[in-house]
Amino acid sequence: MDPLAQPAMLTTDPRRNETFHHKLEQFNPGVVWLSAEGHVTAFNDVALQILGPAAQQSLGVMQDKLFGIDVVQLHPEKSRDKLRFLLQSRDAGGCPAKSPPPLAMMINIPDRILMIKVSRMAGLQGMCGTCMIFYDVTDITTEPPRQSPSGNAPSPRRLFKLPVYRKNRMILIDLKDIVRFQGDGHYTTIVTKDDRYLSNFSLSDLELRLDDSIYLRVHRSHIVSLSYAVELIKFDESVNLVMADAERTVVPVSRSKAVKLKELLGVI
Repeated sequence: MDPLAQPAMLTTDPRRNETFHHKLEQFNPGVVWLSAEGHVTAFNDVALQILGPAAQQSLGVMQDKLFGIDVVQLHPEKSRDKLRFLLQSRDAGGCPAKSPPPLAMMINIPDRILMIKVSRMAGLQGMCGTCMIFYDVTDITTEPPRQSPSGNAPSPRRLFKLPVYRKNRMILIDLKDIVRFQGDGHYTTIVTKDDRYLSNFSLSDLELRLDDSIYLRVHRSHIVSLSYAVELIKFDESVNLVMADAERTVVPVSRSKAVKLKELLGVI
């Protein structure tokens, strides 16, 4: 079985378990062939179904114009640096064809979550291109779309699991097990009560898709689960929050978020 499709953590919700197992059996990967310069030379049908609408919506590029396009341009602006990093990664041991680490990305068109793996292709003359393989894991990681009260475009799909990689396996982490998120640019450390995971999602990506009555961005570098808040510490004009992870981490709270935090915690 492909390592992308190996289960590691399952929810106790029977409906989600059934969906998860069903998707594992039915997964059909998207495949994109790229030239040595990173330009699209071929798609399979799954890739066309997902990336075709993406290109039309974000770039105004019709399907027949996709061939020859820089693949980075098919993704939202905020995702492009991560994709470039994946495509340009090289093995430190000197093997030019060795595949770089996989990554997960949220794309806005049409609000999907993709797990992406890149495999370099080598021929008699050396490197000749790249095969990009991705799995659409939207349905096993997010709730169904919610229509906004105003009747406008649906709100971003809320997450109930987060996909991460560890030792070349896809792990699905239940949100209810996450104590806090700590951001560092495009990447985020996910902290549970007894473990840590590195995620390719930025805090901005996550903030849009988390329940804001449970998860609060208390600082530009921190989102916390209020269910795991242990203590609120006030000193002079600063406010900090102690979290129930293994280190009892003290998380800074920005002034702009302190009022909202106290309101949610019922603190006067």
